[in-house]
Amino acid sequence: MKDPLPLSMECKVFQNKIAPFFLWFLIIFTIFLIFSTNSSDPFSHGPKDKLSLQNQSSLSPAAATSPLPAAQPPLMPLPMALQIEEECDMFNGRWVKEPRGSTYTKESCRTLPELKNCGKYGKEDGYIYWRWKPDGCDIPRFDPKIFLAIVRGKKLAFIGDSLARNHMESLLCLLSQAESPINVYKDPQDKFRTWEFPSHNFTLMVMWTEFLVFGTERMINGTGSNNFDIHLDRVNNAWADQISSLDYIIISSSNWFFRKNYLYENGNLIGCVNCNEGNLTQLSISSAVQRVFRTALKFISSCEECKKDLVTLVRTYSPSHFEHGHWFTGGYCNRSQPLDESEANIFGGMSWELRKIQFEELGRVREEGKNNKKFKILDVTKAMLMRVDGHPGSYWPAKRNVNDCLHWCLPGPIDMWSDLLLKALRKD
Repeated sequence: MKDPLPLSMECKVFQNKIAPFFLWFLIIFTIFLIFSTNSSDPFSHGPKDKLSLQNQSSLSPAAATSPLPAAQPPLMPLPMALQIEEECDMFNGRWVKEPRGSTYTKESCRTLPELKNCGKYGKEDGYIYWRWKPDGCDIPRFDPKIFLAIVRGKKLAFIGDSLARNHMESLLCLLSQAESPINVYKDPQDKFRTWEFPSHNFTLMVMWTEFLVFGTERMINGTGSNNFDIHLDRVNNAWADQISSLDYIIISSSNWFFRKNYLYENGNLIGCVNCNEGNLTQLSISSAVQRVFRTALKFISSCEECKKDLVTLVRTYSPSHFEHGHWFTGGYCNRSQPLDESEANIFGGMSWELRKIQFEELGRVREEGKNNKKFKILDVTKAMLMRVDGHPGSYWPAKRNVNDCLHWCLPGPIDMWSDLLLKALRKD
């Protein structure tokens, strides 16, 4: 029998045999710890995307006056690739550099409208190299295939003014990278349009309405005065008569209230906005906008002919950025970079007041709503207050001798609205 090894040599043999196994154990255990602490969706980290009192009070005391219930969880599970594991606050954040630029170009989108084709008319393209970065999380780039998978067999309509049209045009360009749309309807004034995506049986519509409610322009010697009689309690049937077949509505308004308008309720003149007529009551823009949204959302909520699972999204106010004037008084917008939060005066002024009102009316219709219809928010106000650089300005057809500091270039900052829209639809 061999003599036993000295104790020191036995230890060395033991170390030589065990050490490799112990090293592998440490590696595997470390990987397990990393995986278990980071297993949630990398785009999902951050606070919950809730329309709650707590969330709103962190933005503005006024915006917190009407707490809104959190969005409901999806009724039907989507394929795993479409699921979102966690929520985050998509509406608070900042613009950060994006070296990849847009997912489409003026060459790859054949439906891109001439008046939004800023690059064609010489605008430097720096404005497309930014993306919206929510606080505490991230937004995946818009994926047209995922969007079309969600809306397969559905109808979606934008209801509002030319900014609603602007959003529809943006979404059309984004989706056209996956399937070419077919324009199947256009009215003589080109205010109502319908596009179809045959492979997905998806219908995309836009319905023009300046005020959401019934309004008629005042005529002077047969010429339009650019002033309107607005009936705050009468929904505009031009769009209201067409929503029974819709699955999704994106509704917006506000920009046409910044002129002299005359307001009616129950057929009676109750006052005017932006007027100086001693015999009429001066009413505020915000009060008129609030009454209009109340009328429109109440109509949708009580619509008996509409689908029971209709989803309506209120798109919040999108500001203009005229400096030293306005449309016809020499206003311009020639800045080349986004503002930061301190420069943009985020939480003050009319833009934030109108946003607050839209939140309040969304909360009201959720509390008083009928037929279990869903109402959501598409909050773009803070993000767009910063994007002074994203308007056509003077970079549009030369026959126009004014600057457009209201609408948005395509591609451009407005494409982010569809990121938020996709997020909202994925949660449904």
